[in-house]
Amino acid sequence: MIFEEGKFLLIAGPCSLENMDLSFRVAEKIAQIAQKKSGELSVVFKGSFDKANRTSSKSPRGTGIEEGLKILSEVNRQFGLKTITDVHESWQCKSVGEVCDALQIPAFLCRQTDLLVAAAKTGKAVNVKKGQFLSPYEMKYVVGKLRENSASEIWQTDRGTTFGYQNLVVDMRSLAIMKENKTPVILDATHSVQLPGAGAGVSSGERKYVRLLAKSAVAAGADGLFIETHPEPEKALSDAATQLPLSELEGLIDVCLKIREAAFE
Repeated sequence: MIFEEGKFLLIAGPCSLENMDLSFRVAEKIAQIAQKKSGELSVVFKGSFDKANRTSSKSPRGTGIEEGLKILSEVNRQFGLKTITDVHESWQCKSVGEVCDALQIPAFLCRQTDLLVAAAKTGKAVNVKKGQFLSPYEMKYVVGKLRENSASEIWQTDRGTTFGYQNLVVDMRSLAIMKENKTPVILDATHSVQLPGAGAGVSSGERKYVRLLAKSAVAAGADGLFIETHPEPEKALSDAATQLPLSELEGLIDVCLKIREAAFE
């Protein structure tokens, strides 16, 4: 099991893997945090090989599966970090499962039965994001599909809910509601501040609220956080408006762990 009872789960890394150098730079910092907080944190490095759900076809999509899995394999080898990446089609699951410790189901695909079944059958942990269009009550059916196909470990992640046009809202009650499905529940603090499609062909966002949502989720009982982070977010190939500067990651995690200790221990 990746998730350890009593420890907080951190899933962190760049939105897009971009290249080996960038991934190593981010992984090095995450590995340092993991080592310092080994008694409190379970840490997984994330990075996407394909940003298939782009607003515009002109936006860069990433390294592709072959190069992306090579990068993730090297991150594991060089830094000892467990890894996770998105899968968008059923055929990708086997290859990803041979390299990564966990597979992630994107929010827009959370009801795709064939994809859920293929991910579950890899025997790896599956992190499924609640669709922006879905109520937290409906996640029991998503979790059910994974359980029926013997998923070894299931995590649910909230990444906000559609609120009118080009906006998301985070209802902290969702964390408690999804916990009724008896899995760890995570808040995606960076995608939750997106303004979908609001950036002239790309999604915009309000990075200034990442810290607020992260701290609030921990106080509300989240079992983990999903945070996309980049050394220079404004230069990122995707989600430039929402990724947390890498230099701020450790400080935010320190604060969140203190909140968790004060609230629940």
